Amino acid sequence: MGFQGFEFPGVIAVALLGALVARTAAMVFGRHTGWVMSLVPVMLLAALLRRVPAVADSGVVLTSIPWVPSLGVEFSFRLDGFSLLFALLITGIGTLVVIYAGAYFSQKPRDQIGRFLGLIFLFMAAMLGTVLADDLIVMFVFWELTSLTSFMLIGFNSGSAGARKAALQSLLVTGGGGLVLFAGILLIGINLGTFSVTEILARSDELAASSWSGPIVILIMIGAFTKSAQVPFHFWLPNAMEAPTPASAYLHSATMVKLGVFLLARFDQVFAELPAFGTTLVVVGSLTMLVAAFQALRAEGFKAVLAQSTVASLGILVMLIGLNGEIAAVATVGFIVAHAFYKAALFFCAGTAIHATGQTSLRKLGGLSRFLPVTAVAAVLASLSMAGLPPFVGFISKEYLFEAQLTSDWNVVPVVVAVMVNAVMVGVAGVVSIRPFYFGSKRVTEVHHGETPGLLAGPLILASAGILIGLFPDALARTLIGPAASQLYGEPIDVSFALWHGLTPMLALSVLVVTIGVLIAIFWDKIHGGLRHRKLLAEAFGDGGYRWVLGAILGFARRSTRVLQNGDQHRYTAVVVSAVIMGLAIGMLSGATGVSLVPTGGPLRWPLVIVLALSVFGALATITSRSLIASLVSVGVTGFAVAVVFMLNGAPDLALTQFAVETLLVVLLTAILLRLPARRRHSRTSSERQGDALLAFGFAGVMFVAIASMTAAPIDLRLSEYFGQTSYLEAHGRNVVNVILVDYRAIDTLGEIAVVVFATLAVWALLRGAAPARTKG
Repeated sequence: MGFQGFEFPGVIAVALLGALVARTAAMVFGRHTGWVMSLVPVMLLAALLRRVPAVADSGVVLTSIPWVPSLGVEFSFRLDGFSLLFALLITGIGTLVVIYAGAYFSQKPRDQIGRFLGLIFLFMAAMLGTVLADDLIVMFVFWELTSLTSFMLIGFNSGSAGARKAALQSLLVTGGGGLVLFAGILLIGINLGTFSVTEILARSDELAASSWSGPIVILIMIGAFTKSAQVPFHFWLPNAMEAPTPASAYLHSATMVKLGVFLLARFDQVFAELPAFGTTLVVVGSLTMLVAAFQALRAEGFKAVLAQSTVASLGILVMLIGLNGEIAAVATVGFIVAHAFYKAALFFCAGTAIHATGQTSLRKLGGLSRFLPVTAVAAVLASLSMAGLPPFVGFISKEYLFEAQLTSDWNVVPVVVAVMVNAVMVGVAGVVSIRPFYFGSKRVTEVHHGETPGLLAGPLILASAGILIGLFPDALARTLIGPAASQLYGEPIDVSFALWHGLTPMLALSVLVVTIGVLIAIFWDKIHGGLRHRKLLAEAFGDGGYRWVLGAILGFARRSTRVLQNGDQHRYTAVVVSAVIMGLAIGMLSGATGVSLVPTGGPLRWPLVIVLALSVFGALATITSRSLIASLVSVGVTGFAVAVVFMLNGAPDLALTQFAVETLLVVLLTAILLRLPARRRHSRTSSERQGDALLAFGFAGVMFVAIASMTAAPIDLRLSEYFGQTSYLEAHGRNVVNVILVDYRAIDTLGEIAVVVFATLAVWALLRGAAPARTKG
């Protein structure tokens, strides 16, 4: 697959094509669909790998296609070390997810696997578009598409109330954060006159010095925090585990939840000089780590424990971005790689265990190594990397994490938080890999599904990669980690991504973490039992705040509905008319020309006076008559008088339309009134009718002042002269009125015709009545 000209849009288009053909492929290939469809991300992965040397040498590859030139929006794409790293993770892990999903759904109806893979490929396209986009508007479009596909994947099992609730929660949080992010993007475009990421990075000093830099930073951070489940938006990710396991492994561990991290890292160069930016990231990241570690100790489900550890890992990444120095950049990139490998592998293993037993609780799983031996080995290998033990890549990333903290300008607090949280992660790693597979052999006596190549490919490849990268880190450091870290730091970095750095403080901290983590794993039952029943802490650290806010919003909506949607048409009309009166009055009083009632002069037009007097007579008769038929006739008189006014003022088209509408209205209302009593009683009290009269006179007064003021001002003939001069030249018509109606006011004229047609249809439907019933002879 070539990379010339339209290379990046081509990558996204191929992923979208995979989404389109997934259902058909599932119907054709059945249980082999996963292996067949995995060829699509494999091709994308191979195409991206061909770009690794070019990116490592030149740094950035750009391409652009015009989209909305008038707004300065282009389909611009940027491939640098950081975006290439993400793109490779998206396509590489995506390949394994597709294979795993094919095996996971092998005994489900074919249309179900097709629908799931279609959503996975749609998500893959959205992720690739987000990380490769150089235009912020284009990035935002793909960003929101990831939220929508995540919503559909979380709620994939639409028959489950829990899945529907979790899907809605994720959409509200991430979609709402997306709107906040969009506001920040618009402010950037307003301040710099561009949405290009490349240009924004080049003009970072200008943006940081802007008076709008504070609001922009806040909006960008909120958008990123919602996506990456940072406090106080951390609750949605663990609840999203209602999604099928392949989606959890892909979206909620390796890719989508890291989009917020990706965005913050992109803007780190822009806002690094603002002291509040780095400080906020360190504080929020540390709080997220602590809350997630506590929740991981309380979690019961296999996937729930892994989800909480993912939230903690995202907090680590956010904290690393907030630290300064080139070591922090290397640590960020290294941790992204290590976490994607071992966490996706563990989710695969968890999914296989749940798939085989139908059991999600860790306390009810045990002895699975007898039935799932290869999965058990893969789980242990991935957990060793998660625990940060040599020779796994997780050990190297943890070393860099501690080094970044020790060499930064921060005090010892982040180090203490990192030690505590990483110790919990070591305990989690031991619990999820050893307990369900090697302890409690009597808990599980049989399984429903065994191991298949499709279920084993993902965890084995990812777990093995963790060892290989740890043993031979130089190649990855030169080709991917170095260029990615250099992009984040803004300058070339000589990365030494080595397994052994000697006897250092970082090694001592690693030993301390592992020691505490082993103790947590040993005493897990006591710790878990003591925390699991703390309901107050669960509400404080869970989604209690979200449910309170949502409940308050829904309650306000119900109260507003009772007040505003009360079923009283008179009140509705009064509110609308009052708003119109206030709007017109404010507009006239605040206008530049003011209100002038001095007439411009001219002869008194007696025919017009007579017609207007007739119109007034009809209006007064309408409101005073007790007979509905008489009121209808009076309304018609007023309408026909208005049509005559149009005709006397040189607007025959409006007059004809008015005549037609009034005729149809009279016929329609007459047909309705024939079914009602001929006379009526007042349905309004005296005070209510006085209020109606006040509104009516107020509206009439405002309209009188507005019309009188307009007629008192000199007539602006520029529009008339324009139509007269251009009707023949541009519309090729000599009749100016016809040209205005058919060309310049085409949509308006179409609307007038539609009014007449719809009114005619309504009258016809009303008057034709029901067909008489046939009687049996």
